[in-house]
Amino acid sequence: MRHEEAVRAVISGDHPDPFSFLGPHEEAGRRVVRAFLPGAARVRAVSPSGRTLGELELIHPEGLFSGPLSGNGRYRLRVLWEGGGEDELEDPYRFPPVLSDYDLYLFGEGNNHRIYEHLGAHPTEMDGVPGTSFAVWAPNARRVSVVGDFNLWDGRRHPMRNRNGVWEIFVPGVGPGALYKYEIKGPDGSLLPLKADPYGFFAEQYPGTASIVWDLSRHRWEDGEWMERRGGRNAPDAPMAIYEVHLGSWRRRPDGSQLTYRELAEELVPYVSGLGYTHVELLPPMEHPFGGSWGYQPVGLFAPTSRFGPPEDFKHLVDSFHRAGIGVIADWVPAHFPEDAHGLARFDGTHLYEHADPRKGRHPDWGTLIYNYGRNEVRNFLVSNALFWLDEYHIDGLRVDAVASMLYLDYSRKEGEWVPNEHGGNENLEAIAFLRRMNEVVYGEVPGAFTVAEESTAWPMVSRPTYMGGLGFGYKWNMGWMHDTLQYMKEDPIHRRYHHDRITFGLLYAFNENFILPLSHDEVVHGKGSLLGRMPGDEWQRFANLRAYYGFMYAHPGKQLLFMGGEFAQEREWDSGSQLDWHLLERGPKNRGVRELVADLNALYRSTPALHQVDFEPGGFEWVEGGDAEQSVISFLRRARSPEDFVLVVCNFTPVVRHGYRVGVPVPGVYAEALNTDDPRYGGSGVSNGEVEAEEVPWHGRSHSLSLTLPPLATVFLRPLPV
Repeated sequence: MRHEEAVRAVISGDHPDPFSFLGPHEEAGRRVVRAFLPGAARVRAVSPSGRTLGELELIHPEGLFSGPLSGNGRYRLRVLWEGGGEDELEDPYRFPPVLSDYDLYLFGEGNNHRIYEHLGAHPTEMDGVPGTSFAVWAPNARRVSVVGDFNLWDGRRHPMRNRNGVWEIFVPGVGPGALYKYEIKGPDGSLLPLKADPYGFFAEQYPGTASIVWDLSRHRWEDGEWMERRGGRNAPDAPMAIYEVHLGSWRRRPDGSQLTYRELAEELVPYVSGLGYTHVELLPPMEHPFGGSWGYQPVGLFAPTSRFGPPEDFKHLVDSFHRAGIGVIADWVPAHFPEDAHGLARFDGTHLYEHADPRKGRHPDWGTLIYNYGRNEVRNFLVSNALFWLDEYHIDGLRVDAVASMLYLDYSRKEGEWVPNEHGGNENLEAIAFLRRMNEVVYGEVPGAFTVAEESTAWPMVSRPTYMGGLGFGYKWNMGWMHDTLQYMKEDPIHRRYHHDRITFGLLYAFNENFILPLSHDEVVHGKGSLLGRMPGDEWQRFANLRAYYGFMYAHPGKQLLFMGGEFAQEREWDSGSQLDWHLLERGPKNRGVRELVADLNALYRSTPALHQVDFEPGGFEWVEGGDAEQSVISFLRRARSPEDFVLVVCNFTPVVRHGYRVGVPVPGVYAEALNTDDPRYGGSGVSNGEVEAEEVPWHGRSHSLSLTLPPLATVFLRPLPV
């Protein structure tokens, strides 16, 4: 490019390689420096000690200066501004590249699993000078500049260096707290809306959409003991009782404003601990502009939402959970992203992160865009994001949202609205490969961490290792169990005899996957009402039904998950714009009774190996009687690895007290109630068995049996007393 053309290109912000023109250069045997400083009246190059190394001449009235530079050492630019005042600045165009060639190579092939350590904005030092390195992937852009409050949001001032589609620059003097975005010219030369950093670590609160330079090392972790032992606590044979939380609506201040991360650490952590939960699951904590999406339409995948405070405060919340012995699961959304102009959509003026073909790239249900999993850099973006939350924020598990929508090319699409794969099928081979790779990397590189799939179909081997042909997840939400059993509980007890299969069907496939039983937020929104609202009968029966259902759930093979509010039988549908109805706990004993039951269920579940140790093998479950549809009663055993360690569970799903109900048992002796959901402490009627001695009466194929009084609408846990 000729000199005159280069000058015009710099002034207009169109130069394809600004580092080839700006900064120091050898020309005709002498050292020359050029600087573009709009608003400057005079510019000199000076040594670190202040000695003048060269006077720069104004070669264009817009503020382009050029002049000879003596010596080969470091220099600074001393600038006298037109409005008065003088600054001494480091020249960003004298610094070397930010990323290594090896980093770029790994990123290009999709294997730079911690690319977030290089892309994005990183406060750092170069050549002893503090500043921030910026790097962003935009391979089809004609020009990319970092703009912010440090350069008057002027895209001409800091155009970046292009290295195989990754644009980078080190900007001296920029530190934590600076607002920034990327100004991008698309391949046709048009300016795009300013883009937030896909790898940004912090973001403005909505309606602001700028990224914020941030130092993620501000928090000093105190959860070393948890991190050392979490592998055992997250293992398939460990108890896992999960409290699912939307941070913005769990509890609020009296004026209706949301609690901060630090306030949640003071209030939420002891609450969850007091109820005996082993884990908490957070609806997506990533930055999202629309609060009504609850985080499921994130724009800043690398930034905890600023609604509740800065990143170090989110770390403090996680740290607090860990120090209380509670694991943290984060909902994660690699299935789709919204079309917000400052986000990933048409990021460099092309369909970069998303498929260009709307039959593959647009989600018909949510109006969002679908990631192009076949692109190396996109897969790298998502895999590194998974590792980021596990590494940087000590998250224990990622619950991957909407997996079914990723697996099927025809998900929610009619004939002609989808494109078959290369074999003519409806499987999304690229998404399958991505999920397998993500799970391999997570389990291979982050000891003790785990993944969970929200997958609503019968896709095989979701929670089986990839070397066996599975998807590689650790656990899978059991959506079928949830739908069937809730439908059963909605039935009037007099009709349940005709729907008995709904309560028992889940045991036909309970060991096909490592299941979590989810009574999640999705079941208490969009007109579905609350869990209590689904229960039939008068007020007493509705509460009794719910208690019996919770007892059945904790006895059933699989890990446990309950959305906030369910633990005290919230009566109205969840509203993300307000807090839970905590006043119900003050109004009467029934809601308090449900919460006390949940706490006792958690305590029993955690202390009883038979209820959690063999969740995913047939040996952990044994029917006693699963076919008593006429009386709507089921009975079964849960077993631990040790043969003598078992629990007998009997559920009566009618409001009728059943006297002399006989149940076969494996061994003779005295059996005692470990928990009865009809206990008056929980709001029940108080029908109890206390201790019952097994009689030598053959029943259910066993030599001994118990004659029980079954309380109405209740679940009873019984254990043999030691001899």
